[in-house]
Amino acid sequence: MAKETKTAVLASGIALDYVEQGDPSGLPLILLHGYTDSWRSYQPLLAALPAQIRAIAVSQRGHGDSDKPRSRYDAALLAADLADFMDRLGVEAAVIAGHSMGSLVAQRFAIDHPQRTRGLVLLGAFATLKGNPGAGSLWEEAVATLGDPVAPGFVRDFQQSTLSNPVSSGFFAAIVTESLKVPAHVWRSALRGLLDEDFSRAVARISAPTLILWGDKDAFCSRSEQEALKAAIPGARFIAYPGAGHGLHWEEPHRAAADMATFVADIAAKERRAPRIDQMAFIDAFA
Repeated sequence: MAKETKTAVLASGIALDYVEQGDPSGLPLILLHGYTDSWRSYQPLLAALPAQIRAIAVSQRGHGDSDKPRSRYDAALLAADLADFMDRLGVEAAVIAGHSMGSLVAQRFAIDHPQRTRGLVLLGAFATLKGNPGAGSLWEEAVATLGDPVAPGFVRDFQQSTLSNPVSSGFFAAIVTESLKVPAHVWRSALRGLLDEDFSRAVARISAPTLILWGDKDAFCSRSEQEALKAAIPGARFIAYPGAGHGLHWEEPHRAAADMATFVADIAAKERRAPRIDQMAFIDAFA
């Protein structure tokens, strides 16, 4: 069934397209897509999530049907957009899930807004794109000189490279269509911004519960990168999906949804068990 898309207008004036489902009183789970994708890249996963979760999938600036200004597109700016987006929706804090580019935005958000990050899910995650040979080659061989209109064949080849196993032809066609909405200036600015930044040392400051999901046939992110993230983020859990590629949640949406739902439920249960602090009694004790 088609989902009703909504629009949130940020304080900057940027309009972001998003969808929302599930229990409005449930623990919010915000889904951030990868490079040149949109909220629609989460459609199979959204269909598999339990109704108790308040799931919100947003198209970040430059992507899908969201506004596409000529601006920078680094993780810091996209994380600031996310904070503003949450303000618009009245969401104080949420579990933040990000795939690929979205994993870097999610990490940056958790670093910059720890009090608003109730949990972190990283899918096909990068520790940094700085020095990444695959991303560097993509820039040098294709994106640096990319112009409009972006060729459909190029987009199909790019999206196919993220897969290890086939997905439905209808879903893949939709993914390609969404990527074709992205103008060349966003392809260039987003990749260049990600290539130029490196906050991998700062992830040690992430205090939120973290789940790392990775396909062991991922052509973009190595296992050593996942192990580095696991070692750097205190208490992080790591689950490998045998045979899955970079788009693991496209190839195995039910498994990814189940792992994420369990993670969210565990956070909610721990928060319910956590003792409430009487702030006035706390202040009086140290008066």
